[in-house]
Amino acid sequence: MKFFTIQGQKNGLPHKINCSQLVMGSGDFLRLDNFEFAASILDRFIELGGTTFDTAFHYRHSEKALGKWIESRNIRDQVTILTKGCHPTREFPTQPRVNPQAIYEDLMGSLERLQTDYVDLYALHRDDPTVPVGELLEALNQWIEKGTIRAIGASNWKLDRIIEANQYAAQHQLIPFTFTSPNLSLAKCNRPRWEGCVSADQTMIQWHKQNQVPLLSWSSQAGGFFSGRFTPEDHSNQEMVEVYYNDDNWERFARAKQLAEQKQVTPIQIALAYVLNQPFATAALIGPENADELISSFEGAQLKLTEKEVAWLDLQKII
Repeated sequence: MKFFTIQGQKNGLPHKINCSQLVMGSGDFLRLDNFEFAASILDRFIELGGTTFDTAFHYRHSEKALGKWIESRNIRDQVTILTKGCHPTREFPTQPRVNPQAIYEDLMGSLERLQTDYVDLYALHRDDPTVPVGELLEALNQWIEKGTIRAIGASNWKLDRIIEANQYAAQHQLIPFTFTSPNLSLAKCNRPRWEGCVSADQTMIQWHKQNQVPLLSWSSQAGGFFSGRFTPEDHSNQEMVEVYYNDDNWERFARAKQLAEQKQVTPIQIALAYVLNQPFATAALIGPENADELISSFEGAQLKLTEKEVAWLDLQKII
């Protein structure tokens, strides 16, 4: 397993947080009523060298199950937890709730479910551009000072707001966002996969390259677009059609298949390697629901792609 670090703070001092390039997403399969099966997948992830887990206050059942699993294995000091807050409620899905009070409520709820007194990485799940970034940075920094959070980031925030937040932090001697977690995948979205979601475009990718800010990508394998289960003629999955079906993505799929044949791997492993071979630190949030899918991701994460191969896969001009 490959690793990278995210800059944080612990006990008032700079603290480097080690993260595995593969991040185990909790997803819908991690539930208390599915605990024994799901726990076996998490155990295998640890055996393969994985250390980092993604969840969120919005993922109510998985936070509880992840907390139970960590407690039952007594490995809290061996794992890195990324959780997120400030997602709209299920009752009012179109009403933003990104403010200091929501941060407090969600953080406390997450800590209780996860059975821990701190989280390594805390990201704001959604954004509300009407809320001044200063209010949010001030609130998050208070929790860093208390030791409840060790590093902060933004999940589905547009680049201009991330830049604004970090400029505010610099101007006010605060800790900035030291990671982001938007979508980044070889297949590009026609529309956001879910309401309020953000995908990294070339401008955001270039910003990460220039500033060397780690990016933790959700839906890094584009919902299985490169698995071979989908074809241009098959429109049975309406979400996949609306989000990923376009001529450029089918060309990316064709190139992934071609490169996979050369390297004797699978197209979906090539798609994962695309995410993990950017010119800055990246991680891929994966959601395997069985051991075979986990091993496939593990093997894909070991692949080394050249800069030219990454550009070619993404239909970019090769210089």
